[in-house]
Amino acid sequence: MMPMILFVMFVAGTVCVTLFAYLARGTNIKKGPTSLSPKEKKNYGYNKHEKTDWDKKQVNLPIVNDKDTPTFVPIKGSEIIPISVNYHFTRQCNYKCGFCFHTSKTSFVFPLDDAKRGLRMLKEAGMQKINFSGGEPFIVNKGEHLGEMVRFCKEELQLPSVSIVSNGSLIKETWFAKYGQYLDILAVSCDSFNPETNALIGRQQGRRNHLDSLMRVRKWCQVYQVAFKLNTVINTYNKDEDMVEEVNKLSPCRWKVFQCLLIDGENAGEDAIRNAESFLLTDEEFQAFLDRHKHVKCLVPESNKTMKDSYLILDEYMRFLDCTKGAKEPSRSVLDVGVTEALKFSGFDEKMFFKRGGKYVWSKGDIRLDW
Repeated sequence: MMPMILFVMFVAGTVCVTLFAYLARGTNIKKGPTSLSPKEKKNYGYNKHEKTDWDKKQVNLPIVNDKDTPTFVPIKGSEIIPISVNYHFTRQCNYKCGFCFHTSKTSFVFPLDDAKRGLRMLKEAGMQKINFSGGEPFIVNKGEHLGEMVRFCKEELQLPSVSIVSNGSLIKETWFAKYGQYLDILAVSCDSFNPETNALIGRQQGRRNHLDSLMRVRKWCQVYQVAFKLNTVINTYNKDEDMVEEVNKLSPCRWKVFQCLLIDGENAGEDAIRNAESFLLTDEEFQAFLDRHKHVKCLVPESNKTMKDSYLILDEYMRFLDCTKGAKEPSRSVLDVGVTEALKFSGFDEKMFFKRGGKYVWSKGDIRLDW
C-alpha cells in the first residue's frame, strides 16, 4: 500500500511542477510593443503572427501569440555594432568607369534633414566612422549637400572619423576652405597613371585629364590638413602597370588596392547598366600586381573574398545592402525600422571587417600629416 501512495504523490508533484512552469512561461509573453521599454525593444526583433515574405527572412524562432497580435521575439546572438558605415547617398556620377559596382540606377537623394536624422540614429547605435561615397558625392548641389553632412557629423555628432571617396574632378578649393576642417580623410580613386588607360577604363569626363584633378586635390589636402588616401581598382587594363614611383610621390596615408568585383544588377546581368566581364582578372593576376608593389608601405590590398561582405553599405534610401548572394539585396530603410532591425539584413561579415584591418587610425589628429 505504501509504495502505491508514494507513486501517486510523485505523479501529482510532477504534474504540479509542469503546470507551474507552463503558467510561468505564459506570464512572460510580451503582447505587442506597448508592453516593452525602449531598452527591451532594442534587444527584440519584431514579427507578426501572419508572416510576410519579409518576416520569413528574420530569425527563425517560434512565435507564441494571440491571433493578429504583434509580438516581439528575442534575437539570439550578439548585436552588430555599426562602427564604420559607408553611405552612398547618391548614385549619380560624371564618370563612366566600366567596372563600376554602384551605378546610376536612380537619381534619388535624401533631403538634408532626413539624412541627418539617419546619421544621428547610426551614431546612437555605435557608429564611429562615416564614409560618404557615390556615385560621385560632389555632384549634388556642387558639394554643398555633402559638405553640410560632413560638418554635421564632425561638429554635432562629434564622430571620430569623417571621410569621403571621390573621383576628385568636381572638387573646388572653396569647398576645402569651408569644410576641410571637418574632414579627416579624402580618398581619390585613380586606376592608372597613364591618361590613355584611364580613358579606356572610363575614369575621366570628356577630354579632361583625371591625373590633373588627382594632383590638384592632393595639394589641397596638404594645404587644408586633410589626410589623403588613394583607391585603385585592379583590372585587365592596369594589371601590368608599375605604380610604385607615382604612389610613393603622392605619399597617401593609405593606398587601397581592390580586385575588380562583379555584382549582379550593377555591373553584371541583364538589368545591369555596366558590364564588367572584360575587366575581370584572375586571383593570380591580382596577386602578381600586389607582389610587384609589396614594398609600398601604405599598400592595403583587398581581394574579392576580403571585400565583398566586410563593408556596411548604406544606399541612397538609407538601406543596408546585402551582397552575400552576389547581388545587392536591400534591407528596409534605417529611417523606417531603425538601425538594429535594418542591420539584420546587411549580410555584414564583422570578423572579416576586423581581419582586413577595417578598424585603423582614422582620425586626422592621430595621423601624421607631415608630407
